[in-house]
Amino acid sequence: MTKICVYGAGAIGGYLAHCLHKAGAEVSVIARGAHLEAIRKNGLTLQMDGTSETIRIPASDDPADLGEQDYVIICLKAHSISNVVDGFAPLLGENTAIVSAVNGLPWWYFHKAQTGTELDDKWVETVDPGGRIWNGLGPERAIGCVVYPACQVVEPGVVQHISGNRFTLGEPNGERSERAIHLSRLMGAGGLRAPVKPRIRDELWIKLWGNCSFNPVSALTGASLDMIGADNACRSVIRDAMIECRSVGQAAGARFSVDIERRIQGGADIVGHKPSTRHDVEQGRPMELDALVCTVQELARRLFIPTPTLDTLSSLVRMQGNVLGLYQRRPDLEAIITGDYEANRD
Repeated sequence: MTKICVYGAGAIGGYLAHCLHKAGAEVSVIARGAHLEAIRKNGLTLQMDGTSETIRIPASDDPADLGEQDYVIICLKAHSISNVVDGFAPLLGENTAIVSAVNGLPWWYFHKAQTGTELDDKWVETVDPGGRIWNGLGPERAIGCVVYPACQVVEPGVVQHISGNRFTLGEPNGERSERAIHLSRLMGAGGLRAPVKPRIRDELWIKLWGNCSFNPVSALTGASLDMIGADNACRSVIRDAMIECRSVGQAAGARFSVDIERRIQGGADIVGHKPSTRHDVEQGRPMELDALVCTVQELARRLFIPTPTLDTLSSLVRMQGNVLGLYQRRPDLEAIITGDYEANRD
């Protein structure tokens, strides 16, 4: 039986754990606080399509309780991963794969990349300060994952599925590896769509395209995606940010198969939904900004590409987070993302 640990059994993690358990995998979860206690006491409940189902699975806040796994699926906020890297050791055997089901540009992104730039086989400082994740977990373990479903934790131990069932998988080098195919089949058996794609980085950028533009605008204004898309001034800001993001992504080797207006409309068509960064503001949680916005700025500085709209949005939303006590500025990061790209070129 395939052993899978979901590290971070919140909304998406809880949904994944439920589906993989249904598929017959030996699933365990890392959780914390009231959510962990509820799972231990009452099981993990998934509300979906008007039904409610509870499963009993091992749950702990200590990886040492769960032992070596075949797969570890990380469902934490991107900025949380580097703080818990040392705790992964008990979960990792010689062949354990790590699936990063996390928003934004992932820590492993340039492993086996062939961009022909200085970025190849180096970590991204904004999401992996000092290469702590890269060196601690090893990029060779990584399987890429793009998360599309929307879920929420409605009360401790209870996850509600809202929409979507797709988790695109892919190896950094593009091969259809046995480990990726096996996980895809398991996810499929659990009711998910999990295609293995040869160019996983392209899909990461298509999703990041929306995250780096809609997320900060919503965080600042409180507006839902459809409200932003229906406002001409906001839509213009989104468009300008996407143009800059696409320039950076293309310079880093990504292909954008969707035009900008279609991508904007895809977000605007989602009525009443606010992105995760706005939920962070409303719920008083640490804001997930570095992986969604600052990564693009870091790459832009390294590739000498101007991003004035993204720079403005980033400055405003980081100040918002700082004022609200939901984002801690990093001096090293400020130096990276606010540098003058023309000066750096020299």
